[in-house]
Amino acid sequence: MIDISIAGASGYTGLELIRLLLKHPEVRFSTLTSETYAGKSIAEVFPSLEGHIDHKLVPLSENIGNTCHILFLALPHTTGMKWMPQFLASPCKVIDLSADFRIKSAEIFEQWYHTPHLQPDLLPKAEYGLPEFHRNAIQSARLVANPGCYPTSVILGLAPLIIEGLVNLDSLIADSKSGVSGAGRKASLSTQYSECNEGVSPYGLGNHRHTPEIEQELTRLANRDLNISFSPHLIPMTRGMESTLYAKLKKEISTSALQEIYQRFYQGEPFVRILKPGSFARTGNVVYSNYCDIGVTVDSRTGRAIITSALDNLIKGASGQAVQNMNIMQGFGERTGLDFPAIFP
Repeated sequence: MIDISIAGASGYTGLELIRLLLKHPEVRFSTLTSETYAGKSIAEVFPSLEGHIDHKLVPLSENIGNTCHILFLALPHTTGMKWMPQFLASPCKVIDLSADFRIKSAEIFEQWYHTPHLQPDLLPKAEYGLPEFHRNAIQSARLVANPGCYPTSVILGLAPLIIEGLVNLDSLIADSKSGVSGAGRKASLSTQYSECNEGVSPYGLGNHRHTPEIEQELTRLANRDLNISFSPHLIPMTRGMESTLYAKLKKEISTSALQEIYQRFYQGEPFVRILKPGSFARTGNVVYSNYCDIGVTVDSRTGRAIITSALDNLIKGASGQAVQNMNIMQGFGERTGLDFPAIFP
């Protein structure tokens, strides 16, 4: 049994961590933090937790790592960065759900996030927490940078094409759609009901902050620099994410042959499901689960592979993946606390 703490427990990813870890047989809660709701019970903030957990929320302290084995940082980007040396000086391991340590270059981070990186010396020590590709490194890591939701859907969808050398690497396009919970719990005009309902809204075209994260990891897989055209959209639903990915094939291949390549590539992966030919990934089959569904087809007329990738942006795209990483770091079964299907229909 290990002790876990969550910094930023009153946000959506914090709530999802609590909900998932309440059913995890190997953990118990130590400290839950919130600056906004300090002094209140977590069940006062989220009445759905009434009768399950009554921990009082406290402000974040540099000493939080001394009272737990795993510290989850469910904080806004750049908020926890200043504390990281103190966290790592304590005995705990850290899983950071923000973007602070995902990008290996401080210069690139500063270019896209428009703020100085306060701990550039720690960037090489952070392991990118996508289990399907970095499981061994995650197992021994002290600091895991939990991937973003869009990057998870895009990287998992494109990786077999890149690693198997099937496509022109200058032809990658990602058209992605996310539910409004991806914007977090903080109120904003763009996520108000009357602003986002009954419409689909592209945003961040050409400058979305997940772009360098996607390109960094695809570059690692390809062993050469590459760029991607990434177009995110906000859609009027609470949760779920779908990416439709396009790449120019180097040679003719059938849909069934491409599906077999994907099936072999992800064989044994507990949370990646490759769909049968003719089936495409849809959010309704993955919401409230840690699965990423991938469907593939070949457009023989244009010579393109078209890949669909769907996941729950708050689970496999955030908190569920963080629990998956914790399981790997602690030597628990990877499915522990996550072995359940989606709830729709």
